[in-house]
Amino acid sequence: MAVLLTGAALGTATVAADAAPAADARSTVRNAAHTTACPTGWGSRDKTRVAGTTTPVRDVRTGRHACFDRMVVDVPGADADHLGHFVRYVDRLHQDGSGRPIAVGGGAVLEVRVAAPGYRPDTGAPTYPGRTGRPLPDVDLTGYRTFRDTRFAGSFEGETQIGLGVRARLPFRVLALDGRVVVDVAHSWSGTR
Repeated sequence: MAVLLTGAALGTATVAADAAPAADARSTVRNAAHTTACPTGWGSRDKTRVAGTTTPVRDVRTGRHACFDRMVVDVPGADADHLGHFVRYVDRLHQDGSGRPIAVGGGAVLEVRVAAPGYRPDTGAPTYPGRTGRPLPDVDLTGYRTFRDTRFAGSFEGETQIGLGVRARLPFRVLALDGRVVVDVAHSWSGTR
């Protein structure tokens, strides 16, 4: 009996191959799937990692997950130890260097700075096709629960800056991994999806 309850709590149930599950068991499994526990404790304060690389940004992509929306800044060849970032909520996004305001849609705006250039340091040739003040190329946020808008703010003095518009000020985390910086923004504060 304890095994069956544990399985139901995890959103799964074990049933003999020749037995048909009872309506109550199906209902329990369905309800458990709708209350999936999500990570909590991320918070909404600034997240900073002091490091830097001259390896350039090549792409920015997004993805939808059960508990959060994800943005990935690809920096192929960069070691995680050298991928710095500064991510924070701002009232308004201002472009580095010029100070020019960039409008970003959504109920709240995350400023995402990755300590990697969007250009080749030796030639200045762009490595990422983003245009200042415009939505990120090839990023479609249709169907996302949290993300609302993206804007490229440019690359200045070895840092690439992006505005990420989200539904509301929600908890987020930032991960520096080999070849990429990941920003996850939760769907809610409650820890359920």
